[in-house]
Amino acid sequence: MQLVTILGASGSIGSSTLDVLARHPDRYRVYALTAFSQWRKLADACLTHQPRYAVVVEPAEAEALQAWLKAKGSETEVLSGTQALSEVAAAPAVDTVMAAIVGAAGLVPTLAAVEAGKKVLLANKEALVMAGGLFTRAVEQHRATLLPIDSEHNAIFQCLPAHPQDCLSEGLATCGVRKILLTASGGPFREYSRQQLEAVTPEQACAHPNWSMGQKISVDSATLMNKGLELIEACWLFRARPEQIEVVVHPQSVIHSMVEYVDGSVLAQLGNPDMRTPIAHALAWPERIASGVSGLDMITTARLDFEAPDLDRFSALRLAVEAARQGGTAPAVLNAANEVAVAAFLQRQIGFTDIPKVIESVLERVPVTEPEDLLVVQTADQEARRLAQSLIKAR
Repeated sequence: MQLVTILGASGSIGSSTLDVLARHPDRYRVYALTAFSQWRKLADACLTHQPRYAVVVEPAEAEALQAWLKAKGSETEVLSGTQALSEVAAAPAVDTVMAAIVGAAGLVPTLAAVEAGKKVLLANKEALVMAGGLFTRAVEQHRATLLPIDSEHNAIFQCLPAHPQDCLSEGLATCGVRKILLTASGGPFREYSRQQLEAVTPEQACAHPNWSMGQKISVDSATLMNKGLELIEACWLFRARPEQIEVVVHPQSVIHSMVEYVDGSVLAQLGNPDMRTPIAHALAWPERIASGVSGLDMITTARLDFEAPDLDRFSALRLAVEAARQGGTAPAVLNAANEVAVAAFLQRQIGFTDIPKVIESVLERVPVTEPEDLLVVQTADQEARRLAQSLIKAR
């Protein structure tokens, strides 16, 4: 029986994780569930899964949740504050932590799980984007197990040799890998002209054609920034250089990514677009368990299309690749500026095509340094946020 903490239980990844766990009550039990403020959604999950702890960051929300659960007869104890997130992630009783908090807010509690030597299922790509060097060194130092949850990275992991951890410890070249092919759906605006992109609304950007995701990640997918962040994450996960990773637009989202070997072989991982597949894979690795996802009907799928991304219309991807090559705090600055710009777009303060413009302006103005510790990363993050907010106000 493994005890699992889910950081970000009220989001789509958290909900999918709970669905998979519920299918295997003989193997898994929920230790703690966390959410930023959606206590009502968290309340239902607490009643169903009866975790020992629930965490809501805002104290008032935590009080409301505790009162509600007590009235329902639940024995779940509710904690509040950001420190509590790290505590339930690093608790001695916990075996596995699903790191699914969206954005920079997930970095510290995810790092706490790593430093406690847990099996960490990483859905929070920002942890590696912001502090990849610090994070991966902590994984090695504390002998944590890091498994990717993003469908693309999980697919790459599955396409690596039989013992991928050994391969990654030595580098891709030592196990015969020539390059990684990172697939992208292209988002809902793949065929839009520049003029059409300028008129995109938040509602349109949040309506992804293939995947069910939260608002922020949906907008990132629409701008292709999500793929840029995934490229940076892949560099750290698989010890790859940016030039070893090729982004390929694949509208059907059936092939989740590929690995090309030096002998000319290309291995691909295919499946229906459902996050329960990578979640189940990582939960049980190196075994396999049922996820609840139906099998892929290749006859119905019929065709698989591929094309190169348009870096002129979708300049966010270009900016992410440049940040990956620059290294240091550049990816943290990129991520911070993007989070602020996306939030402003969702609030209708700026247009869709203004998002990469804000990011590029911030990257040009914030100095890049080498992150010696987490404080350096957090300082760069805050400076980028302040500048992005200032630029948005000026617009």
